[in-house]
Amino acid sequence: MSRNDAMKAILKNSLQAGRSDLLWKLEGLSQRDLRLPQTPTGFNLLGAVKHMANVEVGYFGETFGRSWPQPEELVSLDQIATDPQADWYATSAESAEHILGLYRRVWTFADETIDQLDLDAQGTVPHWPGERATVTLQQMMVHVLVDLTRHLGQVDIVREGIDGQAGLDPRISNIPDDIDWDAYLASLRALADDSGSRSDTT
Repeated sequence: MSRNDAMKAILKNSLQAGRSDLLWKLEGLSQRDLRLPQTPTGFNLLGAVKHMANVEVGYFGETFGRSWPQPEELVSLDQIATDPQADWYATSAESAEHILGLYRRVWTFADETIDQLDLDAQGTVPHWPGERATVTLQQMMVHVLVDLTRHLGQVDIVREGIDGQAGLDPRISNIPDDIDWDAYLASLRALADDSGSRSDTT
């Protein structure tokens, strides 16, 4: 295996791990919990999946001259022009099952691009400024991976706030199971209160 092939495999495996973890974090929740805005700017779990589906189709599709076969399933530029948040929530006509299924199909579509091209294969991102619109597959894999992991971190916190589920992935929680969490939180609050009483500023 060449060095480029090895790097592609690492990036692809990391990308797939993030995709799978994103869907795992949504398991077992009601339609309402999946759609309910959880922050002042409306972040919601199902919207995060819809956003990533559109992101991957764009960066692994149109950027490299490939079109999604059912464009009506995606958020169009006209929709974004009317509603800049259109890719961040599921409409009343879009079921959770449809959005999750769409994302899984997008994986296959994106992976076809990844498998067919070398890491240094060039493409063009239509909506990026001209001076940086020309990109490589490696750039896009890293770009999408960064985007995905950032949103996955948001999903981690939101899910914990809904029902307490926390953990790295279904196999490894990466969270100690022998901690008195109430006592731990109390100690953190005490540290914060003590710091606040000293009127420190950053």
